[in-house]
Amino acid sequence: MVNAKNSPGWGSASASNRSSGHTENLHSLECFPKLKGRKMMKDSIHSALASDDILLEILLRLPEKSVFKFILVSKRWLYLICNFSFRRCYEKQWGAHSRLFGFFVCNFLYIDRPQDGVRRPRYEPALPLLSTCKESDDLMSSGILRKLGYFIDYSDGLLLCGRHPKHYYVWDSVTKYRRQLPQPQKHYKYLCTAFMTEDPSEGRGDIVYRVVRANCECRVDVINTISIETFSSLTWTWKPSTLVCSSEFALSPWTVGTVIKGVIHWFGTYRSLAIYDPGFGERRITSIKLPVGQLTHDYEDSILGESSDRLLQYGQSGKHGLETWVLYKEHDNSLSPFDTRCEYRWKLRCKLSYKELWKQNPNSGIRSKEPQILSFIRRNSDSVFIRLGSNIYQCNIRSKTLEVIPYHCDALSIPWDFCKVVPYFQKIWPHSPLQNPPDIFNPYASFS
Repeated sequence: MVNAKNSPGWGSASASNRSSGHTENLHSLECFPKLKGRKMMKDSIHSALASDDILLEILLRLPEKSVFKFILVSKRWLYLICNFSFRRCYEKQWGAHSRLFGFFVCNFLYIDRPQDGVRRPRYEPALPLLSTCKESDDLMSSGILRKLGYFIDYSDGLLLCGRHPKHYYVWDSVTKYRRQLPQPQKHYKYLCTAFMTEDPSEGRGDIVYRVVRANCECRVDVINTISIETFSSLTWTWKPSTLVCSSEFALSPWTVGTVIKGVIHWFGTYRSLAIYDPGFGERRITSIKLPVGQLTHDYEDSILGESSDRLLQYGQSGKHGLETWVLYKEHDNSLSPFDTRCEYRWKLRCKLSYKELWKQNPNSGIRSKEPQILSFIRRNSDSVFIRLGSNIYQCNIRSKTLEVIPYHCDALSIPWDFCKVVPYFQKIWPHSPLQNPPDIFNPYASFS
């Protein structure tokens, strides 16, 4: 700012002001409150941005592209934006943005392989990845996947891999960190698993995850009980417990549970579904029957997933088509308000005949090959992934359209009939190498 006192016209202006009723001087003095107000406003902006709470409230109202640019402002802004708690709050308000990273392949021929069973050839990778982008190509060539064992499940970008029943790893595809879990206390000959992530506790920015192992072995002397073991990243220990069911059933071995709002859903034997909510203090598991389809009564493949309205959806495919249902939970009004028991009801959402799909897509090869339903798309009730031969398509059930998903892999080396193909969506969010927030922050340094 130019100093008015040292300016060349200061003396002449003062003399003329005395003779003209100080009109010029009053005009010059009016500029100082404006400049002073601007300085006060600038100070108040810096004071506001120096507060983490105010800054995060501002960032929550900005679009994703703007938020990602602000990580370059300072180390403090980088840490706050990349913090897991802020990311969860932002996703609840704006929705989670992710991209298809690829398809992981789990070969059931090598799970719990007996001593004289089928051995995996050395040239065949333990964790095959059908790459759909450059980043997944780089991951395949990096050699990281060779250190993880077999694919089990993923949640919130974290991969759960290992070799049943003792060795498990959790790997972050963003930070490239791998953590080996301690060996479980119990040995299950046949088991199923579930992998879930949770919001971090107060004062912690790290993602919290849990692994649940459930026994699938039917024993005559133990009726209506299921033994489970739960690992928590907070305690870094396995905790055994026993679940009680009102009916006799067993879990389907070597399946992975679908977790929605912290509730685990497992496939059971004899066309049943097991529902377990670890959030309740009760150690109880509920069993309900799966729906019976009209078009797919002779179904061969079935899947579970999360619908667009955050409910459990179930799909199955047969020789003539595919069908999907949504599970609704209704509280029994005849019970006590403190009773957590609910009534479950299946509602048919979509039904698609392969004849209609072939008429809409005559060049897809559906007429000569039977499609196999692979997976739902997370929080999507209209589309599923299906396989035709070695080709993978995204099928829109409502519009009856097919979109081929190109991938990179040697499809001839994959025994499709013995494999489970799982799409892996990687969330788009920046990562900070800072483990702890910066101790000292000067709010003026970023704007100087």
